[in-house]
Amino acid sequence: MLNTVCVLGGTGFIGTWLVNELNDRGCRIIVPTRDREHARTLWMLPRVELVSADVHDPATLARLFTGVDVVFNLVGILNEAGDDGEGFRYAHQELSRKVIEAARQQGVHRLLHMSALNADPDAPSHYLKTKGIAENRVLNADEPNLRTAVFRPSVVFGPGDGMFCRFDKMLGLTPGVMLLPCADARFAPVYVGDVVAAMLHALDDPKLKATRYELCGSDEMTLLDMVHLINQVRGRRRLILPLGPGLSAPLARLLEFLPGQPMSRDNFRSTQVASVCNPDSKGVVRLADLGITPQRVIDVLPEILGMPRQQRRFTRARQHARRA
Repeated sequence: MLNTVCVLGGTGFIGTWLVNELNDRGCRIIVPTRDREHARTLWMLPRVELVSADVHDPATLARLFTGVDVVFNLVGILNEAGDDGEGFRYAHQELSRKVIEAARQQGVHRLLHMSALNADPDAPSHYLKTKGIAENRVLNADEPNLRTAVFRPSVVFGPGDGMFCRFDKMLGLTPGVMLLPCADARFAPVYVGDVVAAMLHALDDPKLKATRYELCGSDEMTLLDMVHLINQVRGRRRLILPLGPGLSAPLARLLEFLPGQPMSRDNFRSTQVASVCNPDSKGVVRLADLGITPQRVIDVLPEILGMPRQQRRFTRARQHARRA
C-alpha cells in the first residue's frame, strides 16, 4: 500500500480537500507551505506534516520527496503580474520540470499532476499554453518506476471555490446592475469531491500509465447561467448585463488593475475556448468510467454559499417546485 504522500499545493482549494481524504485513509502526508498561517485548516489533522518550504527550489524538492511514494502537484496560478506569460511559465512549466527531476532522483513511484481542460501548447492563453506544456512533460516522463497521470477538470466548484463564491461576493457588493464580461463562456462545472475521487482512483490504479483524466460535471452552463443561478438561489434582484467579446476584452484589461484582479486579459483569452468535455476524445478517463455520478451544482450551491440550514431547505423546495 502507498503510505507516504507529498502534496504540493496542499493548502489550496482542491489540495485541502485531497489532504483531508488522504488523512482519513491513513496516509502520511507532507504538505509544503510558505505560510503556516495559511494552512490553519490542516493543523489538527494527525497524519499531516506541514513543512515550511519553497517548492521552486530543486534541493528543497529533493528533501521533501525523500521516502515519498506519491507526489501530487496541484500548484497553479490563474493570473500573473503583467501579460507576458513569465509568471505562468515559472509556476507551471518550470516547476513541472523540477518536480519530475526530484521525483526520479528520490525514487517516487507516482506523479499525479493537476492540469486543466483545454490545456494545450497551442492554446490562445498563457495559462492554458503553459498548463499544456507541463501536462505533456509529465505524461512523457512516465516509465516503469514512475507512473504518471494528469487531471483535466473544467471549472471546479465547492465550498470556498473561486467561481461561485467569488461571483456571489461580487453580486453582494453590486447595488443593482452588474456588467458581466465573457457572459457566453461555456463550462461544465465539476464538484471538488468528484475531482478528488478521480485523484484517489489514480492513487490506487494498478494499470496507471501516462493517464489523462477529463473531468466534467453533468450540466453545461454559460457564465451568465451561473451568475443567474447564484442570484436565484440567493433570492437577489440584480440586473445582469452580458457583454460580448468586443466589450469584454477592454473591460478585462481594466479589471486587471482592481484589487483581487477579478479578470485579466489572459482570463479573457482562456474563456474563448469552451471548457466542456469532448465526448469524442479518445484514450481519456471520465467520471462515468469510474462509476461516479457527478454532483449537480444546484443541489449543493446553497451550502457552498454558506446559507443557513433552514434557508437551504426552503431554497431546495423552491427549486423542486420550479422543476415540477
